[in-house]
Amino acid sequence: MIETAKRVLKIEAEAVLALADRLDGAFSQAVEMMLACPGRVVITGMGKSGLICQKIAATLASTGTPALFLHPAEGIHGDLGMLMKGDVVIAVSYSGSTEEIVRILPVIKRMGMPLIAMAGNPNSSLARAGDVFLDISVKEEACPLGLAPTASTTVTLALGDALAVALLERRGFREEDFALFHPGGALGRRLLLRVEDLMHKGDDVPLVAADTQLKEALFEITRKRLGITGVVDKRGDLLGVFTDGDLRRSLEQGFDVLNRPIGEVMTRHPKRILSTSLAAKGLQQMEEYKITSLFVFANDEAGAPVGILHLHDLLKAGVV
Repeated sequence: MIETAKRVLKIEAEAVLALADRLDGAFSQAVEMMLACPGRVVITGMGKSGLICQKIAATLASTGTPALFLHPAEGIHGDLGMLMKGDVVIAVSYSGSTEEIVRILPVIKRMGMPLIAMAGNPNSSLARAGDVFLDISVKEEACPLGLAPTASTTVTLALGDALAVALLERRGFREEDFALFHPGGALGRRLLLRVEDLMHKGDDVPLVAADTQLKEALFEITRKRLGITGVVDKRGDLLGVFTDGDLRRSLEQGFDVLNRPIGEVMTRHPKRILSTSLAAKGLQQMEEYKITSLFVFANDEAGAPVGILHLHDLLKAGVV
């Protein structure tokens, strides 16, 4: 079984490498055709090729190229209405003569849509009809009977990925763009969520005046349940912070410290972050300075905080 698996992988790997060696100007032409498309890229194929087409359409769509899959059998029974002027069609058939594909070619031509043909036979009906022909032929299938599409579908999938990545680079597609199409994933949470989306604000922000006795300030820390309080002046500007850790260090001086103004024992120059910063930046700062909270400000100037971001907020949102 291991030897069989190795043979399959070797055949498919060699087929992909052979495809890389024969890429030519037709590939570049296909990329430019898709890049200039004012509509969608519509991908169609039957059977196993159709399954590969669905994956190619999904990859294109997630990397900035509007794309959809059209089932050719459904197409000849009404779904060709999905096509619109301005679309580009990619038709996939290894033989190049799949009946359902061949039957929709006249409609595609009649509507004036550019056609990218992906086939294994350059002399097939599909290849001849294409404005651009991309050769997906393989030396052999990995199936020992030479019947089940294996190496040929792998090559088709790899070529689809190559098209998607080439388009991605030509469009200048960025991480942030990718995240917009994946808001539910870890990347989306890391690149889309901002501090203002997660921070505590209003009455939930723990704040005390600088002349508040430390023992009274502890009630604010307890009520707000964040293990920290900000210390502000009469204008509400942040002067410093006091945390559970500061309390432990203060108590080393004796219990008399509880009657001192918190302004005398607070930590000055606390770390801060802007409300418009990415939540991931907040996490980075917490990790760098080994802290669990950041007071949030509306701008870079000193002033009153507009919120506080806690590590637990980042954990709950899945940013970590």
